[in-house]
Amino acid sequence: MERSRIVVIAGILAALGAILPMLAAYYLSWSIAVRNEQAQLARLADSAVMRADSALKEATRALKTANRFGMPACAEAHVSAMRSLVVNTAAIEDIGYFENGLLRCTSWGAPPRHLVRSPPADFTTDNGIEVIARTYPTISTGIAMTAFRDRSYTALTNPVRFVDVIAEPGTRIAVATRTGIVVSTLNEPHASLTARLADLPKTGKDAEDLFATSRGSNWIAVASAPSIAILNDMDRERLLLLPAGALIAALMVGLVVWLSRRRLSPLGELSIAVQRREFVVHYQPLIELKSGICVGAEALVRWRRPDGQMVRPDLFIPLAEENGLIEEITDQVIYAMIAELRTVLLADRSLHIAVNLAADDIKSGRILPMMDTALKSTGILPQQIWLEATERGFMDVKSARATIEEARRRGHSVAIDDFGTGYSSLQYLQELPLDALKIDKSFIDTIGTDSATSSITPHIIDIAKSLNLHVVAEGIERQEQADYLIERGVQYGQGWLFSKALPAAEFIAFYNNSKRQRGAGPAVIRREIA
Repeated sequence: MERSRIVVIAGILAALGAILPMLAAYYLSWSIAVRNEQAQLARLADSAVMRADSALKEATRALKTANRFGMPACAEAHVSAMRSLVVNTAAIEDIGYFENGLLRCTSWGAPPRHLVRSPPADFTTDNGIEVIARTYPTISTGIAMTAFRDRSYTALTNPVRFVDVIAEPGTRIAVATRTGIVVSTLNEPHASLTARLADLPKTGKDAEDLFATSRGSNWIAVASAPSIAILNDMDRERLLLLPAGALIAALMVGLVVWLSRRRLSPLGELSIAVQRREFVVHYQPLIELKSGICVGAEALVRWRRPDGQMVRPDLFIPLAEENGLIEEITDQVIYAMIAELRTVLLADRSLHIAVNLAADDIKSGRILPMMDTALKSTGILPQQIWLEATERGFMDVKSARATIEEARRRGHSVAIDDFGTGYSSLQYLQELPLDALKIDKSFIDTIGTDSATSSITPHIIDIAKSLNLHVVAEGIERQEQADYLIERGVQYGQGWLFSKALPAAEFIAFYNNSKRQRGAGPAVIRREIA
């Protein structure tokens, strides 16, 4: 179930890892294209405002000049002077002289026969020039003009000048007064933009267009282009960004695959199990062979997966030892054992529990202060906690001796586990201050057989006796094995003949039942502490 969930999640993440970078590349290319297009539109809008300001500046200069004329109004010299101003001012098409609000004459000469009144101004510029946004003088032949007025003179400008800029086909421009009255357009900008031109943000987009605005002291300009216009820019950006997006997608998919494989690897699953504290403790009863009474147990770690499946220790302990996880597992075993068996350990001081230590714990001695911390305030005696280690844990004899001596000083008994399966076993027995020896199951299995190693078992027993070590036989499965060991003077044994490893509640029941069946409690495995 867990693996399936991880595979499904990894598949989803891999798909997202492949799709998201490509979508991001597409979105980024679109964003860049939009930004570039809006920047270009902003330049066009700025240019339109500059051209409108330039026309206003030229018209202002012409009007100020006209106001300084010192000749009779509308005389031939006056008309000639106004005509000269028009000819020499590129921004204006005509200039007229008004008196009492009525047109008297223009640079073309006498006014038309019908009365022409000066229209009201739409707004006044910063320099005091009145602006009529749109007017239709006779000379314009129906074309709307923009008029600039100063006192008695009015200059006309063709507002087409404001939008006379180089732009891409389809680009639209509108120029308006600062009050929002449109005075000139290019390529018929949409009414949805021009109607709210005074309120438009600096850049933006609506349903059809991208746009950018520019605001001067007297004019507002907006340049817009169809959103589809950015597709060409997007094509250019995609040529650069999509390969990068594809590379990122490949890297992300590779990362997901790598992490998934790592998570699904035995080491990955074991690391997660340590973090989630998925380990439980079962207790292998230790039996006094002569009386058949349970005197203790060996705490054995089990890995219970989230789906309830149990993983055998031989499948994960070596992996944990190789990758620095065994110490955390050992700590979890000790705290679980204390929590589960504290009551029965306090009720019966003769009961002891053996805890297996890793080689690194024996070498470093880390386990001893950790054990003190775990037992503090529990009431459990150090004498009730035995420490066991395989021969591999004693290979660094100097460090092992220091740890064992300190452990015994604190009250713990120390046993060599799986004796006979390692190297230099006799050396360890002679050089280390051990309390007990546990004969490995492989030797117990040879009892009553014609195996070549069957003769080794009695020698191991004799060696242990000669060194005053308690002897524990592991893996007893047949009664004849138990009988043989009792005959040889082996004190203690464990194995399926008596019980399999049990969860805490079942072990406590087994222990209590053992005591009831056999009467008084057994002699305790004791040693004198120097």
